[in-house]
Amino acid sequence: MVAVLVALLPGMALAEVGGIEAVTLTTAEDGAQSYSVTLQILILMTMLTFLPAIVMMMTSFTRIIVVFAILRQALGLQSTPSNQILVGLALFLTFFIMTPVLERVNNEAVQPYLNEQLSTVQTLEAAVKPFRSFMLRQTRENDIALFVRISGIEPLQSPEDLPLSILVPAFVTSELKTAFQIGFMLYIPFLIIDMVVASVLMAMGMMMLSPVIISLPFKLMLFVLVDGWAMVIGTLAASFGT
Repeated sequence: MVAVLVALLPGMALAEVGGIEAVTLTTAEDGAQSYSVTLQILILMTMLTFLPAIVMMMTSFTRIIVVFAILRQALGLQSTPSNQILVGLALFLTFFIMTPVLERVNNEAVQPYLNEQLSTVQTLEAAVKPFRSFMLRQTRENDIALFVRISGIEPLQSPEDLPLSILVPAFVTSELKTAFQIGFMLYIPFLIIDMVVASVLMAMGMMMLSPVIISLPFKLMLFVLVDGWAMVIGTLAASFGT
């Protein structure tokens, strides 16, 4: 996106297509600058290419999909539910958890921009603030300290001054740690069932029979009896403080 802007800047005053100015730069009385609608659309389309990365790296999606993958492995199911179902469920659960953040973005950035109260740059800055607050609440201090130490930047006055280049990887690292902790707790009861079934089969001399074949129905029955999906989804939602 920066390269596109640099390439277009020299010809801003002269670039015309069919008599319509392709790019214009307007300076307001307070010094704020805004670009023409044509350039804003170009920037918006460029930003849309980063949307999948934003969804995965700046929301609750990472924790949810990792926990779902560990849960499926703990149950002993290789492809059920399928990846498409797990990703779809994770996306809708992400939208549910991120609703307060998205509402703040709409109220503080989108609506003022549509009402021409904010410039494009100000809108982007306002839209980032709710995501920054969400990530700061979920990120461990030691993970932030790790990336601050690696980057070698100067000491910051407050966590709100953290650049996204440090906050995002720290947030993802913290999310992976939390997801593995939840996955470990989910794995324990199913592991106990596997151990009990394997011990019983060995005591009966049925060592040629795979314990997985016998333990799978018991694990599914346990998961259904305790309403496992509701418990897992409720625990994930509660882990974000919603």
